[in-house]
Amino acid sequence: MSLEEQVILKKEAAVATITLNRPKANSYYKGFLEEISLAIKEASADVAIKVILINSTSEKFFCAGADIKIFSSNTTEQNTEMVVAANQVCEAMVSSKKIIVSAVGGHVLGGGLEMIMACDIRLAAQGDYLIGLPEVKLGLMPGNGGTPRLIDLIGASRAMELLVTGNTISPQKAYDFGLFNQLYAKEDFQQNVADYVNALAQGAGQAMAAIKQYVQKHKGMALQESLEYETASVATLYDTFDAKEGFQAFVEKRSPKFK
Repeated sequence: MSLEEQVILKKEAAVATITLNRPKANSYYKGFLEEISLAIKEASADVAIKVILINSTSEKFFCAGADIKIFSSNTTEQNTEMVVAANQVCEAMVSSKKIIVSAVGGHVLGGGLEMIMACDIRLAAQGDYLIGLPEVKLGLMPGNGGTPRLIDLIGASRAMELLVTGNTISPQKAYDFGLFNQLYAKEDFQQNVADYVNALAQGAGQAMAAIKQYVQKHKGMALQESLEYETASVATLYDTFDAKEGFQAFVEKRSPKFK
């Protein structure tokens, strides 16, 4: 299977879908990660795209993280290059001006979980699959941003327990912890995901990009600095087509048609 077949990019209207297709577990290696980064960057560069959806062809796995067979046979230098490539995937997601949504319906472990935590929104299906960061059981710890992102998403106490035990949790518990934004019945999952991203793609793209940037940058700011940054951010939107359309649609009591 070629790399192009392992990472499938499709665009429809304002939604780009990146599908992971490396049977059986979407376990990654350097080349696979590089293709994911390229797909994210291509979708991000398309002015017509507002939302990027990342999903999997497998019903059992979203992504099981690094391919352990390859990782264990690599030199330390090769594994360092793989970690760099994994971080570049997360950086491509974070730096994209598009809203990135992951759709998880199967096991998501290690670097796979780190990948979806770099997304802006995480949608999940109910099921018996596992979610976790088992690196400690290999004598390691997450290295692709998983540690700080997990703390931000579920809090230090819960994150500490998952990180030091390497234990997995269920989709329901992940949702209860705040790791997943939505948890859908398995039989309705694909339709609900499609409805969610299509509705999101009808939104004001420039405003969503500004909100994403603000949410990322405000961390670590003092309150006054954060408030000033918010004021500066909204000022960039007042004269946009979308803002004028939003106000006009409100006055006319109709749904806005954002650019």
